[in-house]
Amino acid sequence: MAVPTFTAATLAPAPTPTFYFIGVTTGSSSIQRVFPAWAEHLGLDAVLKGIDLPLHAPAADYRRVVQFIRDDPLSMGALVTTHKIDLYQAAGDLFDEVDYFARLMGETSCISKRDGRLVCHAKDPISSGLALDSFIPAGHWQRYPEATVVSMGAGGSTIAISWHLTQVARGADRPARFITANRSQPRLDHLRQVHAQLDTDTPFDYVLNPSPEGNDAVVGAQPAGSLVINATGLGKDAPGSPLTDAVQFPVDGLVWELNYRGDLIFLEQARAQQAARHLTVEDGWVYFLHGWTQVIGEVFHIDIPTAGPGFEALSQIARNTR
Repeated sequence: MAVPTFTAATLAPAPTPTFYFIGVTTGSSSIQRVFPAWAEHLGLDAVLKGIDLPLHAPAADYRRVVQFIRDDPLSMGALVTTHKIDLYQAAGDLFDEVDYFARLMGETSCISKRDGRLVCHAKDPISSGLALDSFIPAGHWQRYPEATVVSMGAGGSTIAISWHLTQVARGADRPARFITANRSQPRLDHLRQVHAQLDTDTPFDYVLNPSPEGNDAVVGAQPAGSLVINATGLGKDAPGSPLTDAVQFPVDGLVWELNYRGDLIFLEQARAQQAARHLTVEDGWVYFLHGWTQVIGEVFHIDIPTAGPGFEALSQIARNTR
């Protein structure tokens, strides 16, 4: 059952230390059950409250939420999902500090306070990288030198994933090409501007695909070993999939559904071909874990491990609530 959430119009001063989750349907997220258990384990005296905003909410709503967190003494900070780019564009000027990744990628995934200053962070490059490295075998791109990435959706997750996978420091263990398909042009234009600032020689392609059939064609044309990502929010924030059931995933491919809750049609489409096409199929659960623990560590100024017994303990606590 979903728990009650705030909207931009119903925010009220926090009576106790409060950590916020800014999204679309935050009341039904697993974090509503996970965070209290994590807080007890980590010794945090804080509660979690959701703030629900519609997709591409009015700029005034984003500004109202950021101003509220800034000005309310017991509002500790927030994790932002879905609205990362829109919030940054609408309210970026309200922050006292903006970290390197947030400035580079033009997004806010974490709001924290430090020494009385409001700080904007982009944590996705770290959390998405940790999640990717947990299921992509080391040396995969060297074994499949022609393999590409197709990321459907041009929001903050795709920006972060593209940065992680195309770094020159990865040497030859990089995809041959990174393709982003999106159903609106402005996000593709923004992504192109971000990529122009990256120190990489990986080629980027930007495909305007307003229909799932167009995405089917792009995915079906990719070489063996390619990675296909649903970064659209479809399946969680809105029903459906960016693909049709007629899609053909690349042989020996990697398929990543960034969501872990919802109708997850994309995930079902991939699993239906998993055996025949020799696919590695991953949902968004590990991404969820790293995304939240990275932000919690920042907001509460604590060190949270990204691997080993400490991380596994947090992972098990979360699994016990599923």
